[in-house]
Amino acid sequence: MAADQPAPESLVSSPWARSLLSGAVAGFTVDLSLYPLDTIKTRLQKGQQNVLGTSSASSSKPFWKTSPAALRQTIRGIYAGVPSVVLGSAPSAAFFFIVYDGVKLSILPPSGKEPTKLEGFLTHSLASSLGEIAACAVRVPTEVIKQRAQAGLFGGSSLHALKDILSLRHQGDKSNGLSVRGYVQVIRELYRGTGITIAREIPFTVVQFTLWEAMKNQYARWDSKVTTSGQIPAAPSAFFGSLAGGIAAGLTTPLDVIKTRVMLARRESDSDGVRVKDVVRRIMREEGMEAFWRGIGPRVTAVALGGAIFLGSYQWAWNTLEGGYRKRKDRE
Repeated sequence: MAADQPAPESLVSSPWARSLLSGAVAGFTVDLSLYPLDTIKTRLQKGQQNVLGTSSASSSKPFWKTSPAALRQTIRGIYAGVPSVVLGSAPSAAFFFIVYDGVKLSILPPSGKEPTKLEGFLTHSLASSLGEIAACAVRVPTEVIKQRAQAGLFGGSSLHALKDILSLRHQGDKSNGLSVRGYVQVIRELYRGTGITIAREIPFTVVQFTLWEAMKNQYARWDSKVTTSGQIPAAPSAFFGSLAGGIAAGLTTPLDVIKTRVMLARRESDSDGVRVKDVVRRIMREEGMEAFWRGIGPRVTAVALGGAIFLGSYQWAWNTLEGGYRKRKDRE
């Protein structure tokens, strides 16, 4: 590089754009790669004995004796509802990180001045909570459609699950086939379980992100290369994300079970309203306290792996967008 040339800027100079792009990459990558575990968890929480959608007779056979048709049915069952995730995961994660990073930039001290532990905890807790609320605007409708397909409803089809919800627009005044009440019902059904989803996500995210940030800060103090470059490598970020995610997932499993039951309740009950307290009472009365921990193994496994993929790919994308271009130019 010529000496009189200005130093090249980052590949993406705006921190808002880096948050949006990095979050989209992270969300799409983690949801698609861990979808089979999420399907198994959903079916366990629904209470079905057969979690893969095959008959009891075929499920008892060794996999090498399974017919090609049964194998294809099993694979379709595992990936039931995946189109809704493909469309919803990237914008949901992007919304989260735009708010999360934006709140951190607004509250935390300028670069070079280290916040106190209390300031860091409160900032990361507030940022992650607000980020989750923003992400739920996209995530909840995606989850409703996805989990109904995963549970084997509507033939495991995301499109049929969506059509079932959209059919509610014909409720009420049928003089012209449509009604305001019908559209309200569509919105209510798409956002079924929003309250319990937020109630699950906020404590989960507070635990995960405060632990993740604390471990990254401690690593930065230990590694002099981080101090020089200002970037946490993707590999340790992924490891810390896995630990933080697994811990948070285990602690919030009961809330996840309740959320799953609420989102599936419309197909299990003819009642118009589904109240969280009624779902909780029904679980305790019919299944006992152990039902609140159903699916904890697949959930912790999926979220621990997901934490590594999600936060590792986010860190990689952020580092690449922030400094990759500069490093390449410096070598020229």
